[in-house]
Amino acid sequence: MSTVDEEARRSATHVARDEDFRLLADNMPVLCWIADAEGYIFWYNRRWYEFTGATPEEMAGWGWQSVHDPAMLPSVLERWTSSIATGEPFEMVFPLRNAAGEYHPFLTRVQPYRDETGKIIRWFGKNADISAQRAAEDALESLNHELEARVVERTADLQAALSSLQREITERQVAEAQLRQIQKMEAVGQLTGGIAHDFNNMLAIILGCIGMAKKRLRADPDRAAELLANAEEGANRAAALTSRLLAFSRQQPLEPRVLETNKVVAGMSELLRRTIGEQVRIETVLAAGLWRTHADPAQLESAVVNICVNSRDAMPDGGTITIETGNSDFDEAYAAQDEDITPGQYVLVSVTDTGVGMAPEVVERVFEPFFTTKGVGRGTGLGLSQVYGFVKQSGGHVKLHSKPGQGTTVKVYLPRYIGAAASAKVDRAGALPAPRGRAAEVVLVVEDESQVRHTTVDMLRDLGYTVVPAADGKQALEQLELRPLITLLLTDVVMPEMDGRKLADEARRRRPSLPILFTTGYARNAVVHTDAFDVGVSLLPKPFTLEQLSRKVRTVIDGAKTRKQPTPPVEAPTRPTGSTEGGLGN
Repeated sequence: MSTVDEEARRSATHVARDEDFRLLADNMPVLCWIADAEGYIFWYNRRWYEFTGATPEEMAGWGWQSVHDPAMLPSVLERWTSSIATGEPFEMVFPLRNAAGEYHPFLTRVQPYRDETGKIIRWFGKNADISAQRAAEDALESLNHELEARVVERTADLQAALSSLQREITERQVAEAQLRQIQKMEAVGQLTGGIAHDFNNMLAIILGCIGMAKKRLRADPDRAAELLANAEEGANRAAALTSRLLAFSRQQPLEPRVLETNKVVAGMSELLRRTIGEQVRIETVLAAGLWRTHADPAQLESAVVNICVNSRDAMPDGGTITIETGNSDFDEAYAAQDEDITPGQYVLVSVTDTGVGMAPEVVERVFEPFFTTKGVGRGTGLGLSQVYGFVKQSGGHVKLHSKPGQGTTVKVYLPRYIGAAASAKVDRAGALPAPRGRAAEVVLVVEDESQVRHTTVDMLRDLGYTVVPAADGKQALEQLELRPLITLLLTDVVMPEMDGRKLADEARRRRPSLPILFTTGYARNAVVHTDAFDVGVSLLPKPFTLEQLSRKVRTVIDGAKTRKQPTPPVEAPTRPTGSTEGGLGN
């Protein structure tokens, strides 16, 4: 090929390349242009002229400024001249005017083109119309604002609804609290009304009989004795009522023992037969391997008797009472279903009858004091409330299940006892002669109530004891120092300044072998732990008869005499001594 042909071919190739470049550039969707090293734009693609509507002559030199927004042109020029001076790429968003005089936002990017030496010889720029993107962003922003407004509106609606709901809940809670208060006041009214009614009846008997006995004391001693016996019976009934009320309030003094519950239930057969009668059949189902429990045996028997009496009254035509024992284990999941239940292991005593059953509204109130469905004169309404109080005071639970026509089941759960076995005797002493004391036996009586103190002193002197009275703990300690031959300390529990427990501790510190007998109308932490008397503590509940006083004092004194009393080391702590036998009725 000749040199002329080669040059022609190269020229044709350059022309073809230029045509291809222009064809490509003119059909790009963006505005393209080329500037020299000083930033002078000398070429635009066809899209530029179509968008701006300008002619090449109008765009010559720095004519491009004519399609820029005058407000933004200074910042564009500043950025553009900075790029030319530094050689850094240019990128900026600014508006350009179209042929119709409307401004569209463009994203403009300009890249430098360098020769082999690194010198900038060209700037290649492109402007991309971002109107659609801006419109989408504006629409999205508008939608966000709308959604935010809706959220705010909905939030306000929800807050208003929540406030309304909270007001309703508060109003309901207030109403429920008022209802509970009303029910509580009704229960208190029923309780006080029942107490007043029963005590008035008993006081009428006592006062009437004593008044008549005073008149007949000389003229008719036998009749006076009968009247005094009637007064004593009324006083005993009042004492029994007080004991039941203390049981309901969980403040009765208990003497717990480690119990073999099967032996207690099995030993009650004769007592239940006498109490229930022959028309009702009693069956017992005693579980093998029954755990031991720690409770007052006399109160447990009383609870079973009260339940069985209710069952008998629910079977006027006869029926069957089934007494069952068993072991029960309440785990956390089961206890969570009933806030009245504490997780743990329990000994169960269940009493089931085949009686008429109870309606749900009656079941809800069976443990309320003086609530009864029996006729007038057939019950005080304190039987099941006494059961409830005793079980709760002993750390247990009681549940009642009943439906009309399907009988009733009462389940008593007492905590399992884990420890050494112990005797569980229940004293059922009959009408034995009151044991007497001796003049050499000195009893220190501590009682802050003067009339009670005088009466107790007179009773003990009548029994043959030598008695030293004291009105408080301070006087009692003084008498202990003055009289080293005191045989027994008989002290009230609740007294001002120094209560019975503190007095007993101080007396034992001075006289470790001194027998101590507590007496109280109710028991609190001065002498009790967990609402039950410590094992080994002797107690005589108020009110007590001459016979009860004589037996309890004799039991404590004789028990102290028969026990061996080794001399403890000086450093050894002392422990209370006293009878561990005998129930509340002693």
